Amino acid sequence: MKLLIATHNPGKLREYADLLAGLPLKMVSPDDLGIDLDVTESGATYLENARLKAAAYSRATGLLTLADDSGLEVDILDGAPGIHSARYALGDDDDRISALLRALDAAGAAQQERSARFRCVIVLTDPAGEMWSTTGECAGFIISSPRGSEGFGYDPVFLFPDLGRTMAELRPEEKNRISHRARAALALRPILEHLSGKASAG
Repeated sequence: MKLLIATHNPGKLREYADLLAGLPLKMVSPDDLGIDLDVTESGATYLENARLKAAAYSRATGLLTLADDSGLEVDILDGAPGIHSARYALGDDDDRISALLRALDAAGAAQQERSARFRCVIVLTDPAGEMWSTTGECAGFIISSPRGSEGFGYDPVFLFPDLGRTMAELRPEEKNRISHRARAALALRPILEHLSGKASAG
């Protein structure tokens, strides 16, 4: 059974390849199919944005499609950047991290006041329009300067206090046990197993 992972982000694609390994699926990306849809993420929640992406790509390809929306929520910034995490500043990941650290400095946030969480919502949809969703989150703190070279996005400034390491200092196999995306994908696996079983039986 084919599963379209509706993202052009190579980091996400690598993570899903690991997180969904062992399932009887052939995972493909929009780039594999030569598709680049302009899906406006106009939703007010992660769930709404993930639904928009999943539905658009499933309609365009006729494939079972997985899309997610995720973000970083910083408590002292009232949950920002939240659903705007990927668009928090113009430029690349480094620019967005810099904007986040400037906002925290402007708020006068001491280290113990920089509690945050990553949140991920995955939506799976089939061509008939049926949808399933799962969520995952992980908690930590935002440190004052980036550390680590793994991962992507805000990973270099997201610290796990119990580990004393940032998300970007974790090996991929470590991240894929405890990240927000890992937890949402783990909850999705039984759904994918059921659907792939139905497909093979049919």
